[in-house]
Amino acid sequence: MRHPLKGNSGLKAVLSGPELHWFRLLLATRLVGQFADGAFQVALATYVIFNPTKAATPATVAQAFAVLLLPFTVIGPFAGVFLDRWPRRQVLALANLLRAGLLVLLTLIVVSSGSTAAFYVCALAAISANRFILAGLSAALPHTVSPKQLIIANAFCPTAGTVATAAGAVVSFVVHLVATGDAATGAVLISAACLYATAGLFAFAIPKALLGPLDSPGLNLRTALGSVLGDVLGGARHVIERRTAGRALGAMAVSRFCFGVVTIMTLLLFRNYFNPATDSQRGLAGFATAVTVSGLGFGAGAVLTPFMARLMRLELWLGSCLALSAVTELSLAPFREIPLLIGAFLLGLTAQGQKVSTDTLVQRSVDDDFRGRVFVFYDMLYNGAFVLAAAVSAASLPSSGVSLSMVLAIAAAYGLTGLWYLLKSRSPGKVVTSPQLTPVDPPTSSVVR
Repeated sequence: MRHPLKGNSGLKAVLSGPELHWFRLLLATRLVGQFADGAFQVALATYVIFNPTKAATPATVAQAFAVLLLPFTVIGPFAGVFLDRWPRRQVLALANLLRAGLLVLLTLIVVSSGSTAAFYVCALAAISANRFILAGLSAALPHTVSPKQLIIANAFCPTAGTVATAAGAVVSFVVHLVATGDAATGAVLISAACLYATAGLFAFAIPKALLGPLDSPGLNLRTALGSVLGDVLGGARHVIERRTAGRALGAMAVSRFCFGVVTIMTLLLFRNYFNPATDSQRGLAGFATAVTVSGLGFGAGAVLTPFMARLMRLELWLGSCLALSAVTELSLAPFREIPLLIGAFLLGLTAQGQKVSTDTLVQRSVDDDFRGRVFVFYDMLYNGAFVLAAAVSAASLPSSGVSLSMVLAIAAAYGLTGLWYLLKSRSPGKVVTSPQLTPVDPPTSSVVR
């Protein structure tokens, strides 16, 4: 039941107000859990890719990315439906405890050199549970703050969660750089399990009925599944009818595929080409540097895009980002570390510039009644393109990551997509504006982008 809380809407009041005890418990559930997420994801990547006792092949890299991203593509659309039928406090608490148990199993598998298939099954289940938790946190938030405080809470909580994930990833990186082998991975996994259990206990401390849903209709599995599939298909049909949104999403899917191939190529280059294959720690440090530089590029893209939008139409900026991506991709052909790091920054900038433009064009161009369903479709397309890139990379890239033909193919894909988009976008498509433009969470992913 939503409490009619009153009070100041500033961040200080939200974090310190005596009446917001339940909000702070919900925030603690998020921060502890997302810190563990970052540590777990790096441990997964290290065990599969940067393990000195294992060969890092394109196939193993593709498997790791599939485990990280498939839950966002397949499980994500269903999470919202079920969270409207189950008590959200129970979902948050039990899903965190389930993740803790799964990570204990993963630890046992790692330290005993157990089955790789069992490792992937447990990892996939743990990450799938995360989709319910993140969606549940967003759905529960309005029940813990007043309407005046909701904007600041919505701005602060996801940002703080992202920072917590990055901090967990950094700690896990450091542990794996200081220590080596399965013992280090096992230590990170068991620590993350303890953090997930702690997050579950924080959630259990919140009253069961507080987080909603206010009127739970119960769960009919067949009806729920049919509702989700129908909504996704409805969103896809609406995108096809709105050419401005459809073109932007089509260009985004190609760009995301290209970015996925470049990411896997970069990982293989640092793991097997720039450094001795036996020195996994140097490979891990190099790839972490590339991810950091790319992240700086994303930040620059987020800052630059609003400025560029004042100078030109968003469609022109989006097409320009694709063209710059094509040129940047060609600069990677020498397969040297410095050009690659420069390219990582520029590709991060153009990828974020395109994404911000796509988000805005989609929000402007679709009817308000369809906006949520369209963004579910967007989420599936965004992460599915990366999974497809992993599969293609597994079949096409050598273990060293050095492939001039792939560089040329990706550059051509970027360039041709940019040319197609600019030609098709010379005349604006239908734009629909709503007097109540509700904010929509952008597509999510475990991979830095």
